[in-house]
Amino acid sequence: MKTQILAHVQVQKIIKRMAYQIFEKHFDQKELVFAAIQGQGVDIAQLVQTELMAISKIKIHLLIVSLSKDKPSFNSAITSLDSKTWKGKAIILFDDVLNTGRTLMYAMQPFLQQDVKSIQVAVLVDRNHHSFPVAADYIGLSLQTTLQNHVSVTFKAKKVQVDLL
Repeated sequence: MKTQILAHVQVQKIIKRMAYQIFEKHFDQKELVFAAIQGQGVDIAQLVQTELMAISKIKIHLLIVSLSKDKPSFNSAITSLDSKTWKGKAIILFDDVLNTGRTLMYAMQPFLQQDVKSIQVAVLVDRNHHSFPVAADYIGLSLQTTLQNHVSVTFKAKKVQVDLL
């Protein structure tokens, strides 16, 4: 059974709130790196980037982190930009849903090998079933679910919707 959790209008408000939270935390930065996990993490990062650019002059470097979400492994994450781009900068790692933390944990690996200012995590939905030591700093919606439930984030015709399956 499919149950809508967030409609597009609600997602828009959440994205705007996340942008303001990021700006409040990093108002003194000239540049930020948005590292987005390939797929819907990129879509979420781009939405937040658009909102942040409307309220601040912070330069955003958007890079894509590619890895297998089903079976991530150590040293499997590949970034779309060279490490010189993020060296010494604050990084915000984006994904659509935080479940166990496995994907985010492995996606952080390339940044842990460099000298970065900080690494934070931003997710649209946090399911609170963490098996790995990953906590989100910017959360759109914290949702208590059973392990059998699935949270689906869909992007259709520039509209975002979150459903519980």
